[in-house]
Formats: sequence, C-alpha cells, structure tokens
Amino acid sequence: MSRLVYTEIWPNTALTTEVDDYAFQHVHKSSPGAQPPVDILDKVYANQVAAGMPNIAVSENQGKFLQVQCRIANAKHVLEFGTLAGYSTLYMVHATPQTKVTTIEVNPDFAQVARANFELAQVADRITILEGRGVDVVAKLLEDFHAGKVEPFDVTFIDADKISNWIYFDHAVQMSRSGAIVIVDNIARGGDSGPIVWPSMQQEPSVIGCREVIEKAGADPRVSASLLQTVGGKNYDGMLICVKL
Repeated sequence: MSRLVYTEIWPNTALTTEVDDYAFQHVHKSSPGAQPPVDILDKVYANQVAAGMPNIAVSENQGKFLQVQCRIANAKHVLEFGTLAGYSTLYMVHATPQTKVTTIEVNPDFAQVARANFELAQVADRITILEGRGVDVVAKLLEDFHAGKVEPFDVTFIDADKISNWIYFDHAVQMSRSGAIVIVDNIARGGDSGPIVWPSMQQEPSVIGCREVIEKAGADPRVSASLLQTVGGKNYDGMLICVKL
C-alpha cells in the first residue's frame, strides 16, 4: 500500500516509488519473522487515514531503516519526538524484544489513535506516550534524567515541529549514552517548506530550524554528524544522522 506525498522538487516520483515498493517487498515483507507484521502496519495506516490525520508518517522503508539503526545500537531505550499514529514507533519498538520507546506527541487526538494502534500491535506495555508541547515535555524529561528517573537513551528520532529541532537535539544528546544515535527527519526539505538551500526559503521558520540544527550539530564536539539526502515514495528529503561521542 503506497503512502505517497507528491511534490515538484524531485521529478522521478514514479521511479522512486517503484523502487520503494520493490525494496519493501524484498527487505521486509519477504523477511522471515518481519516485525511489525505487514497486516498490522496496514491497519495502523488505515486508522491514521480514518482519523483524518496528515499523511506525514515515515515510509515503510524509512521505518525499516530506523529499526535497523535501533538494532545496530542494541537499543533498550528509544526517544521519539512526534508520535503521530505510531507508525515509526512500531518499527523501532520491534528492534529487540527488550526495546522500549518514549514518544512525545503534542496533539491529544493523535496520541489517542497511537495508543489504540499500540494496543492493536500488542506492544503498549513497552511504549510510553508523553503528551504536550515538545519543548516543555523534553525540559521535564531532562530534569527527570538528571534526577536519575530516566535511563540514558540509545537512539533518538526527531520528527516534530522543525523550528524546535535544535532544542530537541540538544536535550536528546544530553540524555544519550556515548555511541547513541540521534536522527533528525525532513532535514533537507525544511519540513514541507522547500529545500533548505533555496534563497527563497531562507526566512521560512521550518527551514531556519533545519539549518540551525545542521549547522550547530556540525560544530558540536559532543557528536559526529552526517546529512544523508533521500528519495523514495515520499519524494526528496533527507536525514541528519549523528552519533554521540
């Protein structure tokens, strides 16, 4: 089932979508014991659509990429900014049987849909949804971390309001162990504003937020950073992928 968002930035949408479908068929659907099961993923997506939620979740292959990163890190504790319907959350929580995810969502209606999806997938006991504005929630989370109430995170996935990217990133790094992975999504396209290098986009708040986290992460002695541009069924974009030193 394709989850497509068409834009005019990258013209070869038909080709990249075809490759996405081929890849998902062979690296997930055909994989023995693939988790989450495809029928669960389809139901989760259907619930997202039925609830009138925006079509901004990660693609199937991006979800699998996140899961692989969590497996590489042998992640026991994952932090996510932007739950939506829980599509990406489900990929990450299935990285290992011990993986637990703390996910932050500002919209209470979205959080309600996500909770139902986690129950459907029978992983609700390993996922904690923290509701509220991301900047407020993560500030309290950092307090709890310093008080010894929160375990260090092994992987963080940031996919929320772009203007707050750096705040989320900085707090996540503080709460991460050495060797942890921090990923910021939609980094090359400034959310849906436009490519971050186009002069006409430089005053867009989302682009400002994306450029800020790229430039500050690149100069941050706490991490080693890379920016990976991507194409696929969801068109052109990119991820900032960092490891804490």
